[in-house]
Amino acid sequence: MSRQDATIKDTIPVRKGEELDFQALENYLRQHIETLGSEQLQVEQFGAGHSNLTYQIQIGEWEAVVRRPPFGPVAPKAHDMKRECEILQELHPFFPLAPKPYLYCDDPSVIGSPFFVMERRHGVVLDKKFPSYIEYTPGLGRQISETMVDTLVQLHDVPYQETGLIHLSRPEGFMERQVHGWIGRYERAKTDEIPGADKLKQWLANSLPVSQKPTVIHYDYKLNNVMFSREDVTQMTGVFDWEMTTIGDPLADLGAALSYWIEKEDPPELQHGLGHPPLTVMPGFMSRNQFLNAYANQSGRDVLDIQYYLTFAYFKLAVICQQIYYRWKMGQTTDERFAGLGGFVRALILHAQQCMERKA
Repeated sequence: MSRQDATIKDTIPVRKGEELDFQALENYLRQHIETLGSEQLQVEQFGAGHSNLTYQIQIGEWEAVVRRPPFGPVAPKAHDMKRECEILQELHPFFPLAPKPYLYCDDPSVIGSPFFVMERRHGVVLDKKFPSYIEYTPGLGRQISETMVDTLVQLHDVPYQETGLIHLSRPEGFMERQVHGWIGRYERAKTDEIPGADKLKQWLANSLPVSQKPTVIHYDYKLNNVMFSREDVTQMTGVFDWEMTTIGDPLADLGAALSYWIEKEDPPELQHGLGHPPLTVMPGFMSRNQFLNAYANQSGRDVLDIQYYLTFAYFKLAVICQQIYYRWKMGQTTDERFAGLGGFVRALILHAQQCMERKA
């Protein structure tokens, strides 16, 4: 690895319109963290992500991450910073890949919203392409795939009954609440009529499978929500974006992971929905079927109903994108990255319908 590649930045200058009151933030940090040096606060932003806003903060050698909701109106119950901070507090001792939280602030006068501060992890996020210093081989893709499966199985093995997570969720009736909840979110954020969407919603509500024994679920587990070591890109150094985490059906988590695991045979609309084909289309990465079978073998869980969970996962992803697109279309955000999400929502709904027909 060259010196230049070893110091590749994963942050950008703070985007216009997403600035914080940096002086108020620094004052708050100094009031609550005793070990800070006398240097001035430095702030940059993590450029990836379409939901919550995440900033790197640094004072001398000390560094951390600030996480806050997006600007403008947000969907009810979404972007709950306190809950996400509490999840990390309970989960970190049992699952060290979850960053350790430092503090939570519920005073919106500091930076305009509640926020929390957590430890900074270092490594490489595999999003649009591999870093130039990595010589890609199909074997590497296979190893990364195996790491993704291994980590998901490890998360589902966390003894949540020994944590405070049992007080943050209700595993009984999880899938029924999920399905009806996400249908409601779609209706509230709908901007266009999409053919077949009503039939899909009805099928999801009427075809619920029997849930498996509940586990901790991340519910947004994908390549660009995890970080790998720069020195060994097959070793994971962090898992991020715990906003949706709860105790629920592990197959819902697996279905969500598979919905992000795009294959080269998938329709172009799915492959390019977020502007670029994901790395999982490269030779060597597991197929969805291989990912599914590896998970089943390692976890010992029955995955026969996975087609329902995959159908729901595509619908859920469509709703998430629709909520973001709604904010853009209503002028609540001017981020042009969101302008094309309407077409991606339509493609996801269509793909969910196709999954539904395979299950039916």
